[in-house]
Parts: sequence; C-alpha cells; structure tokens
Amino acid sequence: MKLALLVKYLGTPFEGFQAQPSGNTIQQILTSAVSKAVGIPCSVTGCSRTDSGVHANGFVATAEPADSALLCSIWCTVPPEKFHRAVVRYLPDEIAVIGAAFVDDEFHPRYSAEGKEYVYIMKDSPEKDPFLAGRVWHLHRRISGDDIVKMNDACKLLVGEHDFGAFMSSGSSIKDTVRHIYHADVVRTDDTIRFTVSANGFLYNMVRIIVGTLIDSSPEKLCAKISSAIKSGDRSILGITAPPEGLYLNRVFYPEYPDFKCE
Repeated sequence: MKLALLVKYLGTPFEGFQAQPSGNTIQQILTSAVSKAVGIPCSVTGCSRTDSGVHANGFVATAEPADSALLCSIWCTVPPEKFHRAVVRYLPDEIAVIGAAFVDDEFHPRYSAEGKEYVYIMKDSPEKDPFLAGRVWHLHRRISGDDIVKMNDACKLLVGEHDFGAFMSSGSSIKDTVRHIYHADVVRTDDTIRFTVSANGFLYNMVRIIVGTLIDSSPEKLCAKISSAIKSGDRSILGITAPPEGLYLNRVFYPEYPDFKCE
C-alpha cells in the first residue's frame, strides 16, 4: 500500500520537480516534509519531471516509508483525508498537499497514468501585472480574435496520433516520439489567453514548443507550419520555445483515479 498525494505548487523559486544536487526541488522538499510528518524517512515519486519555473495544479506523487515493515502502522496513524494538515507545517508557502488517498503497491504516478493535461496561460494586456510575474507569459503584442481562430485551426491538426519529433527540444533521449493528443484549444477571456492540451504523453518541452509556435508564427502560416513539422520531423520549421512561467500541469488521468479527500 502506498499513499498517493495530490500536490499543487508554484514552481517559480524551484529547480523543477526532479531532485538536484542543490536540493532546491519539489521532490526533495516534499520528501523531507512527508518524512517529518510521519516520523520516519520516506521516498516520494512523482508523475512528471516538471522543469524549473513550471507550476502544477494537480501533480500526483506517491509516498512510501523507507522501512516497508512500518508501512501499515504509519499510514494508520495518519489518515489520508487529514494528511494535508500533518504535512503543511513542513512545506513552504509555494507547495501544498491538497489531497491524499491509499493506492495499491502496483500504482505508479507516472506509469499508471493514461495521460496528462497541461494549461499554458498568457496575458496580452498593454501593461504588466506585477502580481502575476512568474505565473503567466506576458506577450508584447495584442492577439486578435482572427488570430485566435487561426490558432484553433492549427490546434485541430495536432489532435490525433502523430509523430511529434519536431516538437521536442534537443537533449532528450526519447526514441519513440509518437504521441496521441486528445484535445487542444486556445480560449481568450478578457486579456487572458489560455492554451489547453491533453494527451497520452508529452515529449521534452512539447507544450512550450507548441505555444511558442502559435505565438511566434504568422497566423496565416500556422497550419502549414504544423502540418509540415509533423510530416518532416524538422524542429527548425516551428517557432520559439515559450518560457516556463506560463505552464501548469493541470491534471493527470488514471483508469481508476485515486479518491483524493481533504478534511
């Protein structure tokens, strides 16, 4: 039995989720907090390796005591629906456990997932909002209604199973670059532009490359660029890689999603 955690965090001050020598990562901070909350060393495994500056609304991780013999006794003393209260005192303000649930030993937050949903948030207002610094990408040009329409036309080309090798940054060791995008769209609300995409998996910087291409390219050439990049696998056809501050891991999908609770 493992404890699955639903975690929300502001990634601005951290070097991503995955443990680093500096120790300033979500995984290391969460591991320390969980261990202190239950009174013995625990390991924490995450559903994704979010980059430095990337945020999460619904990140899923599992916690396991290092001594498996103490597993049941530890979890029985800390009910999952109250675990957020036990761990909050050991977490910085930028990280919160917002739910917990028991899962089987076979459950893995990454490999048991059927897919993920990301949201990328942009603002195109003339003035910057200092309270949103590090949380949205502030664009330096106004995005028109016609631009939004053309972006959504391009998004339709992304939906389905394709080889997305052109949408991956260099440095990744992934060989199988075929992914299935279930949904992708761009929606404006006042001066906020929100790109939402869900898929069975994502390549390194895939969402940020899609967003960068949508914003950086001529609207009239967007569909041609997307189609050509999917067919050729040529990264140079696409636009810039959008900065990390607008990206949020929004949800993770499981066949039997853990019943996260809070009291």
